[in-house]
Amino acid sequence: MTAALYASRANLSVALLERGIPGGELVNTADVENYPGFKNIQGPDLANEMYEGAMQFGVVHEFGTVTKVTPNEGAHLLETDMGKTYQAKAIIIATGSVHRKLGVPGEDKYSGRGVSYCAVCDGAFFRDKDLRVIGGGDSAVEEGTYLTQFGKNVNIVHRRDELRAQKILQDRAMSNDKVDFTWDTVVKEIKGDDMKVTGLAVENVKTGEITDVDTDGVFIYVGLIPNTEAFADLNITDEEGWVITNEDMQTNIPGIFAIGDVRQKKLRQISTAVGDGAIGGQEAFNYIETLND
Repeated sequence: MTAALYASRANLSVALLERGIPGGELVNTADVENYPGFKNIQGPDLANEMYEGAMQFGVVHEFGTVTKVTPNEGAHLLETDMGKTYQAKAIIIATGSVHRKLGVPGEDKYSGRGVSYCAVCDGAFFRDKDLRVIGGGDSAVEEGTYLTQFGKNVNIVHRRDELRAQKILQDRAMSNDKVDFTWDTVVKEIKGDDMKVTGLAVENVKTGEITDVDTDGVFIYVGLIPNTEAFADLNITDEEGWVITNEDMQTNIPGIFAIGDVRQKKLRQISTAVGDGAIGGQEAFNYIETLND
């Protein structure tokens, strides 16, 4: 949305292609405390502010998922799952990432029936329930703490003996009476009664011991996968699928840029994505100007 704002302010004709609600993962974020200008704001509210800001300069909002991109100098072609095609002098990829799955038995079977990847979306369905959060990074610890307002207790299961999350998030979780931890442990199977989740089979990575534990819900935060399937044939990604760009957000294909979480980068935060968007929008304008010379 930031890229759309900058490009449209530069008097370009801009279409914003979204597959869902504008804002991506931001709309699934509860409290945003590290975005300049706001002491605390809900993710959906911040997303709406950004969306309204982008729309004021004539951005056209279209729904659809891009399924294929055919590069052509000065007129790249995009195809979507809605059957529409678009031509664009410049493309800015901002498709973000999706949550990585555990890849264990029962995960897909009980998805939406006790298995979740979004505490903000599904937390309210687990009032007074016993919950397990899988992971040890920022998302796992922050969302685990968030879930305490609904669940009876929250157990964070981590494969190591210490967390990777920011210290402020660790301190909040560890000082919350409803949060406890299971260390050096991985999930081997998600179990249920064919209707809903009832428990987990977990393994201690140091002893190899496998035990069954009861739970009503499992929230999984074990990393991200770049959302780049549509661009797999363009040779613009690294081995893991993250898009490679230079500091101007330019890929190795002239006129195709990438910004935000989909990029190969060290820090994936709202503020860094916004910075990427500003650069990407401006550099798209600069590129189009060279075509007009």
